[in-house]
Amino acid sequence: MGSLRHEITVRASADEAWEAIADVGALHTRLVPGFVVATKLEGDARIVTFANGMIAREPIVASDAVARRLVWTSEGGRATHYNAAVQALPEPAGGARIIWTVDFLPDALEPQLSAAMNAGMKAMQGALDKAAKKPNDQALKA
Repeated sequence: MGSLRHEITVRASADEAWEAIADVGALHTRLVPGFVVATKLEGDARIVTFANGMIAREPIVASDAVARRLVWTSEGGRATHYNAAVQALPEPAGGARIIWTVDFLPDALEPQLSAAMNAGMKAMQGALDKAAKKPNDQALKA
């Protein structure tokens, strides 16, 4: 099974980042605008349209406000197994560290998934830096 872990540090506090992460129906406006172009809620899942035109159904597995961690799976793509989590952790100097992990099959999807995660993290960086209520340049130096 393949596994990827990507991290960024953002200006938004962990609580501010969690607000955007937990708003599962607003990926395209609050968390990863440009990477995701539309999100529609359907029961306990979201239907996500990516900028490349791919559409995936993402059932939400868990949302833990105390740990600031969201877990989801994905259906309808090339992966036979896909489980992902994103978590916002406070940084000592301010801001937050965002950790996105994905476990998947088949292993051969690693290059494509890693590239997609890089693009998603770039979009997330921009959105969460803008969402910061108190600008914190120290967070970006970590």
